[in-house]
Amino acid sequence: MIKKVLTIAGSDCSGGAGIQADIKTITVHKMYAMSVITALTAQNTTGVYGVMEATPEFVAQQIDCVFNDIRPDSVKIGMVSNKDIIKVIADKLREYKAENIVVDPVMISTSGSRLMSEDASQMLINELLPLGRVITPNLHEAQALCGFEIKSHEDIKNAAVKINEMTGANVLVKGGHLEDTADDLLYGDGKFYVFPGERIDNPNTHGTGCTLSSAIACNLAAGKSLEESVKCAKEYITGALKVNFDLGKGSGPLMHNYLL
Repeated sequence: MIKKVLTIAGSDCSGGAGIQADIKTITVHKMYAMSVITALTAQNTTGVYGVMEATPEFVAQQIDCVFNDIRPDSVKIGMVSNKDIIKVIADKLREYKAENIVVDPVMISTSGSRLMSEDASQMLINELLPLGRVITPNLHEAQALCGFEIKSHEDIKNAAVKINEMTGANVLVKGGHLEDTADDLLYGDGKFYVFPGERIDNPNTHGTGCTLSSAIACNLAAGKSLEESVKCAKEYITGALKVNFDLGKGSGPLMHNYLL
């Protein structure tokens, strides 16, 4: 039986991030992709120009349709900017006892702009993050969650422990915004795992967070351990960056299908 992966996220009409990046990633991993769309966005490689959110009721209806017919082996959650949508997603995932949940807390943009209101952030922390088998904040998001500035590897460790204590979830802090390295740090069950990452000279990184979390969800669906899932996902995204794909006028997308 083919493995099934559900992505719950926003749409990116330019195809580089969000639902579109997730579906490409899942398909390349030879799995069956399903989607619950939380918002439509008008965006491209130069920025986000408009957002139209789905209603919480319609998000719930989409989740019902998926779980009542084709139960996913893993779930990836991306852009959820509205507290009511966050609550209904959490309620539905608990109702269906969803497994292998990967939460990419899309709270702060690559440039450092806040994408989520304070009440939505609190709902995310209280309701959704505790459901994650792993959550995957970047440095900006990890700072917002833990409440202190991250400047060093020791800070990353302390942040991961703090977020784990807050949510009970395993935490993968992505180190791509550090100046000297691109190492990622996974913390769970009282243990630290470091995933070395070479800094690749490629400005086209649109959708890397979406892609990494989807790849982790695919590997978990395949039955790999969390540590192995992160390792394989990081290898996949490193390969996609090394292609040096160049589309668009801004920070371009990855070549998701470079393995084909």
